[in-house]
Amino acid sequence: MDLLHTAHVPPGDGPFPTLVALHGWGASAHDLLGLAPLFPGTLVLCPQGQTELEIGPGSKGYGWFPLVPGQPPDARAFLRASSALRTFITEAAERYPVDRRRLAVLGFSQGAVMGYELALRTPERFRGLVVLSSWLPDLLAANLPQKAEQQGFPVLGVHGTEDPQVDVALARDSRRVLERFAVDLTYREFAMGHEIRPQALQVIADWLRQHVASPG
Repeated sequence: MDLLHTAHVPPGDGPFPTLVALHGWGASAHDLLGLAPLFPGTLVLCPQGQTELEIGPGSKGYGWFPLVPGQPPDARAFLRASSALRTFITEAAERYPVDRRRLAVLGFSQGAVMGYELALRTPERFRGLVVLSSWLPDLLAANLPQKAEQQGFPVLGVHGTEDPQVDVALARDSRRVLERFAVDLTYREFAMGHEIRPQALQVIADWLRQHVASPG
Protein backbone atom coordinates (compact mmCIF):
# COMPACT_ATOMS: atom_id res chain seq x y z
CA MET A 1 0.00 0.00 0.00
CA ASP A 2 1.62 3.23 -1.18
CA LEU A 3 -0.16 5.61 1.20
CA LEU A 4 0.99 5.71 4.79
CA HIS A 5 -1.98 5.17 7.06
CA THR A 6 -3.21 4.39 10.53
CA ALA A 7 -5.95 1.89 11.31
CA HIS A 8 -8.33 0.98 14.10
CA VAL A 9 -9.52 -2.61 13.75
CA PRO A 10 -12.31 -3.75 16.11
CA PRO A 11 -11.95 -7.03 17.98
CA GLY A 12 -13.33 -10.06 16.20
CA ASP A 13 -13.09 -11.58 12.76
CA GLY A 14 -15.20 -9.17 10.72
CA PRO A 15 -15.97 -8.17 8.10
CA PHE A 16 -16.70 -4.77 9.67
CA PRO A 17 -18.46 -1.64 8.51
CA THR A 18 -15.60 0.59 7.43
CA LEU A 19 -14.93 4.31 7.46
CA VAL A 20 -12.14 5.84 5.39
CA ALA A 21 -11.29 9.11 7.17
CA LEU A 22 -9.43 11.78 5.17
CA HIS A 23 -7.55 14.45 7.10
CA GLY A 24 -7.39 18.14 6.27
CA TRP A 25 -4.57 20.43 5.12
CA GLY A 26 -1.52 20.33 7.37
CA ALA A 27 -2.62 17.27 9.37
CA SER A 28 -1.58 13.62 9.10
CA ALA A 29 -2.77 10.02 9.24
CA HIS A 30 -3.05 10.32 13.03
CA ASP A 31 -5.39 13.31 12.98
CA LEU A 32 -8.78 11.58 12.71
CA LEU A 33 -7.91 8.20 14.21
CA GLY A 34 -9.03 9.52 17.60
CA LEU A 35 -12.63 9.44 16.33
CA ALA A 36 -12.58 5.63 16.13
CA PRO A 37 -13.81 4.96 19.72
CA LEU A 38 -16.98 6.94 18.89
CA PHE A 39 -17.89 4.37 16.25
CA PRO A 40 -17.87 1.00 18.03
CA GLY A 41 -17.60 -2.02 15.79
CA THR A 42 -16.38 0.09 12.87
CA LEU A 43 -13.04 -0.35 11.13
CA VAL A 44 -11.46 3.09 10.65
CA LEU A 45 -8.72 3.67 8.08
CA CYS A 46 -6.85 6.99 7.96
CA PRO A 47 -4.57 7.41 4.93
CA GLN A 48 -2.09 10.28 4.72
CA GLY A 49 -1.81 12.75 1.86
CA GLN A 50 1.45 12.84 -0.07
CA THR A 51 1.81 16.63 -0.33
CA GLU A 52 4.25 17.66 2.39
CA LEU A 53 4.39 21.12 3.99
CA GLU A 54 6.13 22.88 6.85
CA ILE A 55 3.75 23.78 9.68
CA GLY A 56 6.36 25.01 12.15
CA PRO A 57 10.05 24.74 13.04
CA GLY A 58 10.99 21.12 12.47
CA SER A 59 7.36 20.09 12.08
CA LYS A 60 5.68 18.77 8.95
CA GLY A 61 2.09 18.33 7.92
CA TYR A 62 0.45 16.81 4.88
CA GLY A 63 -2.24 17.55 2.35
CA TRP A 64 -3.91 15.94 -0.63
CA PHE A 65 -3.04 18.62 -3.17
CA PRO A 66 -1.26 22.01 -2.99
CA LEU A 67 -3.38 24.89 -1.77
CA VAL A 68 -2.87 28.39 -3.18
CA PRO A 69 -5.22 31.04 -1.70
CA GLY A 70 -7.63 32.40 -4.27
CA GLN A 71 -6.80 29.77 -6.89
CA PRO A 72 -8.58 26.52 -7.83
CA PRO A 73 -6.87 23.21 -7.05
CA ASP A 74 -4.12 22.05 -9.41
CA ALA A 75 -5.96 19.59 -11.66
CA ARG A 76 -3.05 17.21 -12.14
CA ALA A 77 -2.20 17.07 -8.44
CA PHE A 78 -5.86 16.51 -7.64
CA LEU A 79 -6.09 13.61 -10.08
CA ARG A 80 -2.93 12.03 -8.67
CA ALA A 81 -4.36 12.22 -5.16
CA SER A 82 -7.74 10.79 -6.15
CA SER A 83 -6.08 7.94 -8.05
CA ALA A 84 -3.85 7.15 -5.06
CA LEU A 85 -6.88 7.08 -2.76
CA ARG A 86 -8.84 4.74 -5.02
CA THR A 87 -5.88 2.38 -5.14
CA PHE A 88 -5.52 2.61 -1.36
CA ILE A 89 -9.17 1.70 -0.79
CA THR A 90 -8.94 -1.25 -3.17
CA GLU A 91 -5.80 -2.56 -1.47
CA ALA A 92 -7.17 -1.90 2.03
CA ALA A 93 -10.22 -4.01 1.24
CA GLU A 94 -7.86 -6.90 0.54
CA ARG A 95 -5.65 -6.37 3.57
CA TYR A 96 -8.25 -5.54 6.24
CA PRO A 97 -11.59 -7.20 7.14
CA VAL A 98 -13.64 -4.59 5.28
CA ASP A 99 -17.34 -5.13 4.68
CA ARG A 100 -17.47 -3.73 1.15
CA ARG A 101 -21.25 -3.35 1.38
CA ARG A 102 -20.82 -0.99 4.34
CA LEU A 103 -17.98 1.26 3.28
CA ALA A 104 -18.17 5.03 3.76
CA VAL A 105 -15.93 8.08 3.44
CA LEU A 106 -15.48 10.88 5.98
CA GLY A 107 -13.43 13.95 5.19
CA PHE A 108 -12.43 17.07 7.08
CA SER A 109 -11.79 20.31 5.14
CA GLN A 110 -9.51 19.46 2.18
CA GLY A 111 -10.02 15.78 2.93
CA ALA A 112 -13.74 16.20 2.33
CA VAL A 113 -13.04 17.67 -1.12
CA MET A 114 -11.37 14.34 -1.88
CA GLY A 115 -14.38 12.64 -0.31
CA TYR A 116 -16.71 14.39 -2.73
CA GLU A 117 -14.56 13.20 -5.62
CA LEU A 118 -14.49 9.59 -4.44
CA ALA A 119 -18.11 9.19 -3.40
CA LEU A 120 -19.88 11.19 -6.10
CA ARG A 121 -17.79 9.79 -8.95
CA THR A 122 -18.22 6.17 -7.81
CA PRO A 123 -21.27 6.13 -5.50
CA GLU A 124 -21.84 2.46 -6.26
CA ARG A 125 -18.73 1.72 -4.23
CA PHE A 126 -19.80 3.47 -1.02
CA ARG A 127 -22.61 3.49 1.54
CA GLY A 128 -22.35 7.19 2.36
CA LEU A 129 -20.24 10.35 2.70
CA VAL A 130 -19.57 12.64 5.67
CA VAL A 131 -18.35 16.16 4.81
CA LEU A 132 -16.92 18.24 7.68
CA SER A 133 -15.94 21.93 7.47
CA SER A 134 -15.57 21.79 3.69
CA TRP A 135 -16.97 22.77 0.31
CA LEU A 136 -17.60 21.31 -3.14
CA PRO A 137 -15.43 23.29 -5.60
CA ASP A 138 -17.22 24.39 -8.77
CA LEU A 139 -14.47 22.93 -10.94
CA LEU A 140 -14.90 19.51 -9.35
CA ALA A 141 -18.69 19.61 -9.51
CA ALA A 142 -18.58 20.53 -13.20
CA ASN A 143 -16.43 17.47 -13.95
CA LEU A 144 -18.43 14.93 -11.98
CA PRO A 145 -20.69 12.65 -14.04
CA GLN A 146 -24.32 12.29 -13.11
CA LYS A 147 -25.24 8.71 -12.25
CA ALA A 148 -28.39 6.93 -11.18
CA GLU A 149 -26.56 5.70 -8.06
CA GLN A 150 -26.17 9.30 -6.87
CA GLN A 151 -29.91 9.66 -6.42
CA GLY A 152 -30.70 9.16 -2.75
CA PHE A 153 -27.03 8.62 -1.90
CA PRO A 154 -26.62 9.51 1.81
CA VAL A 155 -24.49 12.59 2.50
CA LEU A 156 -24.00 14.31 5.85
CA GLY A 157 -22.64 17.86 5.84
CA VAL A 158 -21.51 19.56 9.08
CA HIS A 159 -20.12 23.09 9.27
CA GLY A 160 -19.28 25.75 11.82
CA THR A 161 -21.00 29.12 11.55
CA GLU A 162 -17.81 30.71 12.93
CA ASP A 163 -15.35 28.87 10.67
CA PRO A 164 -12.51 31.33 9.84
CA GLN A 165 -10.89 29.07 7.23
CA VAL A 166 -13.79 27.75 5.15
CA ASP A 167 -16.59 30.28 5.36
CA VAL A 168 -19.99 28.77 6.07
CA ALA A 169 -21.28 30.50 2.91
CA LEU A 170 -19.20 28.03 0.87
CA ALA A 171 -20.88 25.08 2.59
CA ARG A 172 -24.31 26.62 1.93
CA ASP A 173 -23.41 27.12 -1.72
CA SER A 174 -22.33 23.48 -1.88
CA ARG A 175 -25.78 22.42 -0.71
CA ARG A 176 -27.25 24.04 -3.80
CA VAL A 177 -24.65 22.43 -6.05
CA LEU A 178 -25.47 19.01 -4.59
CA GLU A 179 -29.09 19.35 -5.68
CA ARG A 180 -28.12 18.51 -9.25
CA PHE A 181 -26.92 15.08 -8.07
CA ALA A 182 -30.14 14.37 -6.12
CA VAL A 183 -28.27 12.99 -3.10
CA ASP A 184 -30.02 12.44 0.25
CA LEU A 185 -28.38 15.35 2.08
CA THR A 186 -28.51 15.96 5.83
CA TYR A 187 -26.94 19.32 6.65
CA ARG A 188 -26.21 20.71 10.11
CA GLU A 189 -24.55 23.89 11.33
CA PHE A 190 -23.06 24.46 14.78
CA ALA A 191 -21.66 27.50 16.58
CA MET A 192 -18.04 26.45 16.14
CA GLY A 193 -14.95 27.25 14.12
CA HIS A 194 -12.86 24.98 11.89
CA GLU A 195 -13.22 22.03 14.23
CA ILE A 196 -15.46 19.17 15.38
CA ARG A 197 -17.19 19.82 18.69
CA PRO A 198 -19.01 17.21 20.83
CA GLN A 199 -22.49 18.12 19.54
CA ALA A 200 -21.30 17.62 15.98
CA LEU A 201 -19.61 14.34 16.89
CA GLN A 202 -22.88 13.00 18.25
CA VAL A 203 -24.66 13.87 14.99
CA ILE A 204 -21.91 12.13 13.01
CA ALA A 205 -22.02 9.02 15.20
CA ASP A 206 -25.81 8.77 14.95
CA TRP A 207 -25.75 9.25 11.19
CA LEU A 208 -23.05 6.62 10.66
CA ARG A 209 -24.92 4.17 12.87
CA GLN A 210 -28.07 4.65 10.79
CA HIS A 211 -26.60 4.75 7.29
CA VAL A 212 -23.38 2.71 7.46
CA ALA A 213 -23.18 0.41 10.47
CA SER A 214 -26.69 -0.98 10.10
CA PRO A 215 -27.10 -4.15 8.03
CA GLY A 216 -28.81 -4.08 4.68
